[in-house]
Amino acid sequence: MKTISAFVVVVLFSYALSAQIPHFTNVLILIQENRTPDNLFPTCNIPGGDALASPNGVATSLVTKLDPIHNYAGFLRERAGTYTADAYDYVSDSRLEPYCQFASEYGFANRMFQSNQGSSTPAHLFLFAGTSQLSAGSGLFLSDTAALNTNGCPSDDLATFVNPAGQEIKQAGPDCLSINSMETLLTGAGLSWRYYLPKEALGWNAPQQVSTACQAQDGVCAAEGWSTNVVTNPRQVLTDIQNGTLATVSWVVPAPANSDHPNMNRGTGPAWISSIVNAVGTSPYWQSTVIFVTWDDWGGWYDHVPPPTNATGFCTSYCYGFRVPLLVISPYTPAMADNDTHDFGSILHFIESNFNLGSLGVADAFADNLSEFFSSGPGRPFVAIDPGRGFDPGNDGKPDND
Repeated sequence: MKTISAFVVVVLFSYALSAQIPHFTNVLILIQENRTPDNLFPTCNIPGGDALASPNGVATSLVTKLDPIHNYAGFLRERAGTYTADAYDYVSDSRLEPYCQFASEYGFANRMFQSNQGSSTPAHLFLFAGTSQLSAGSGLFLSDTAALNTNGCPSDDLATFVNPAGQEIKQAGPDCLSINSMETLLTGAGLSWRYYLPKEALGWNAPQQVSTACQAQDGVCAAEGWSTNVVTNPRQVLTDIQNGTLATVSWVVPAPANSDHPNMNRGTGPAWISSIVNAVGTSPYWQSTVIFVTWDDWGGWYDHVPPPTNATGFCTSYCYGFRVPLLVISPYTPAMADNDTHDFGSILHFIESNFNLGSLGVADAFADNLSEFFSSGPGRPFVAIDPGRGFDPGNDGKPDND
């Protein structure tokens, strides 16, 4: 009688589990700004959630003028245990209720880390391309908001990079980073993509900083379908859902008022997110769509969970940063808090697995694919979330009151 090796059993078991994961026809990545679980979620009472209010901080509103330093130097300082006093503060605000409901009724990740150690520009690049490298295989990672021209690519002015030794250096950057992105894989597979963002947020526009996505000519992105794929109006996603014209994969970056970004937002971020989720949930898209809600960086806020060790397989510096929240919303996601380690590459790996795209070979290749957030069987019906006060989707993202 032949015996089956333990390795084969593990492989077969893993395949059986992966086979149960439903196939989604649409993926939405909703990107908010600058928060940690300890800063944003400690008052939500999420079953199994690991978000703790720091005893060294005070409860604040979602609307705050505080904006702790969150560049690479700030990361290094805080990783070493040195925080400014205001970094310990946490949010206690009734306007968080939609976030609390999503976290309690769907998937909440206790161990989601940003894949970089800096601010918004590289963070958005990691969510779109799995890296912020100067070029494929380069040991230099863009680490701070670069000098941007009106088209969004790093200009020939000095940009800030982290080298393999973990040191920040400044050097002239190219017009765009010479890397691939999810656009490369999706376009190659004949699948559509769309990136929604406010026109004033150049530092949040990842496609404009990637050479293969932008295909700049005379300083202007000239890629085929650029004006369709990069939409400088976040509210357009609501129209596209309503009209049944949602792309296969969409990234949605909000207007600053709805972004949760300290010193920018007007307290309408949770209502903005719930308006998108409700639009999907009450449309034919619900049964075949997964929504990931994450925050681009930690924003300089305290978090009690330290980052994992630095090396991830594709880099030895500028790798894991602090925790950021992640919500997973789909008809096949039960109410759960997950304790596995994830990063921005996990979202990209999920997209690659779901659509059989192959791999970019960067953060995605060394991350899981979030499969534990999905169960087999019939999907559950959607129950709308009350967005609360403050957001009027017909008013260009501006609050109707504060």
